[in-house]
Amino acid sequence: MSKYLIGFILLLNFFDLKSEIIKLQTKDLVIVFQTDDHQRLGMVYMGDKLNDDNEYAQIRSAYRYDGANEGIFHMAYTPSGTWNLGEPALSLIHSDGNTSTELLYDSHMTESNMSNVSTTSIVLIDPVYKTKVVLKYKLFYEENVVEQWAEIYNQETGTLRMDKYASANLYLEGEDFYLKHYHGVWAKEMKPETTVLTSGIKTIESKLGARANLLQPPSFVLGIDGPISEDKGKVLLGNLEWTGNFKIDFEIDPYGNLKLIAGINPFASEYSLKAGEKFETPAFVYAYSAKGAGDASRNMHNWARKYKLFDGEGNRLTLLNNWEATYFDFDEQKLVSLFSGAKKLGVDMFLLDDGWFGNKYPRNSDKSGLGDWQENTKKLPNGIPFLVKEAEKAGVKFGIWVEPEMVNPKSELYEKHPDWVIRQKDRPEVYYRNQLVLDLSNPEVQNFVFGVLDTLFTENPKLAFIKWDCNSVIFNAHSAYLEKMKLPQTHLYVDYVKGFYKVMERIRAKYPNVPMMLCSGGGGRADYKALSYFTEFWLSDNTDPIERVFIQWENSFLFPSIASDNHITDWSKVGIKFRTDVAMMGKMGYDIVVDHLDENELTFSQEALKKYDELKPVIWRGDLFRLVDPWENPMAVVQYVSKDKSKSVMFNYVISNRYGAGNSTKPIVLQGLDPNKKYKIQEINVFPGSFKVIDETKVYSGDYLLKVGFNPVLSSRRTSVVLEISEVKN
Repeated sequence: MSKYLIGFILLLNFFDLKSEIIKLQTKDLVIVFQTDDHQRLGMVYMGDKLNDDNEYAQIRSAYRYDGANEGIFHMAYTPSGTWNLGEPALSLIHSDGNTSTELLYDSHMTESNMSNVSTTSIVLIDPVYKTKVVLKYKLFYEENVVEQWAEIYNQETGTLRMDKYASANLYLEGEDFYLKHYHGVWAKEMKPETTVLTSGIKTIESKLGARANLLQPPSFVLGIDGPISEDKGKVLLGNLEWTGNFKIDFEIDPYGNLKLIAGINPFASEYSLKAGEKFETPAFVYAYSAKGAGDASRNMHNWARKYKLFDGEGNRLTLLNNWEATYFDFDEQKLVSLFSGAKKLGVDMFLLDDGWFGNKYPRNSDKSGLGDWQENTKKLPNGIPFLVKEAEKAGVKFGIWVEPEMVNPKSELYEKHPDWVIRQKDRPEVYYRNQLVLDLSNPEVQNFVFGVLDTLFTENPKLAFIKWDCNSVIFNAHSAYLEKMKLPQTHLYVDYVKGFYKVMERIRAKYPNVPMMLCSGGGGRADYKALSYFTEFWLSDNTDPIERVFIQWENSFLFPSIASDNHITDWSKVGIKFRTDVAMMGKMGYDIVVDHLDENELTFSQEALKKYDELKPVIWRGDLFRLVDPWENPMAVVQYVSKDKSKSVMFNYVISNRYGAGNSTKPIVLQGLDPNKKYKIQEINVFPGSFKVIDETKVYSGDYLLKVGFNPVLSSRRTSVVLEISEVKN
């Protein structure tokens, strides 16, 4: 008998035509599962929907994979220790020490909790140990977005140890796969790298504990059947909703297909479940499109604003921050003098940054005081309540910076509670930015961290904004609390993050309307679970506008502009117009001394803020189109279009200083407009004394702009041009 025929017979045996078929469907995407004659559940198809539902039953029989039982690569949730010898999604040590797990299909059900959203639960059970795994798939129909996670139940009489417990196990069939992933360090976040996946496993991961996204975020863009394109081809965007150590594996199997396993990093994180307990993994969210990365991004943005980002469809406050204006060198009088500048500029709020606390160890640098959250009596003799009132008198709101998860060794908190600090008591302490991490697995520490915010709000009911920082990573991972409770130290990395979430749940339950910025010295916490508690996040401490064009461009693949904090600062010698135009592509703020602006700069900034106030609904809630890629061109062009296609904003930048580079010699083809509407185009954010070169009297059809385009007339003298495109009503 030929090898080919043996493989075909094995295939027929493996997939019983009478087996259970489960279809999960959004508007354009379908995920199909099918059981074999052993009741193992496989993912047999993920991609574009078929017109005829009956044909899904034929999909698997169309594939003729020949192979022995070295690993069934397409399993819905791959166990270890039995028939599978490949990379597992789940690895357990049972209460009797046995390391084998089998998962067989038991049942499934679908619930529709609201319009557009449904959740399917698929129950898998080990026939020997009765361990139960429930795979959860939350589908957002219109957005073509899926949130996926697993619930693991210990139904044994003893303790179950989990070595690996992934959130998702996907199987994608295709000719080739292109992975765009990210890396970086402080001030160099979101550096993209595209890899053609080949045989073996490509892994992106973090082992930093806190501020875990510093070196790599848990986000990626995947091109299926070809390179990643903005406007065509199959694309999957993914983000693990976990604010801690993560691991995402991309494995090309012997048949050239892709197995993707995403979840909490199992590094030093074996987790124990007592009899009757369950563990819920974090969600893995992904957006699918067969129309390119741009469409997938818009799907993800729509989902995030409506369902995940805290107050994702709400308003945001423009602000003036004192950090780059004063750093730690300020007092009450200096701060109050800045309030009038905030009002004169036209922002909504003044934000007091680091350095306002600590008495025994004053916070005059980053070397002391962190953890001692009492106002410094020399700097602020009348406390925060006085500043809140003075800001109100000046006509602006008042916000404040905190970093309550961290502690300086030179602090009263460290002296009183060394047991609250993550540290190995018999080893030298290792510092990151002169600080250590508090142990949020400890309920007492959770109460302390919650109390920092609660005290601020109790004493200052009109406090309008919180900037929550997190600057350190975890060295010498050891918990005195877990040791005291006789719990495994391998729980620390997981329980730290769970403790953070518990604190945030309490804060949001008591203070549901306060906007909060998620800051980690940059994008060190860019995940959608953290963003379910925060209105926005700080992409990078690097505010150089040229660099920001690239950082904001890459973040736009996963995150909507309303979540992006972009500040105008003095990091660069580029003029304030360029800095303002770049910051406008998100939630704009300032980190400058207003009194240092000359008359023209102040007038420009005031007018830009007024125009921004008009256009922010389009920028924050409109559809994003990335038109010209700065990585491949000497310019960058980004367009936002309102949902009703009546208004658009187009940002154009020259990002090269080479002679002649960036000159827009031909029109840029626009997207997202209505071909049947008429539009006029106006240049905005024009610096005083400059001249407009665009003929604003002309009217264009949407059809013309979508096919021919418009030239923003970029040049070495016009390095930043912002265009407002408005429907002309008859």
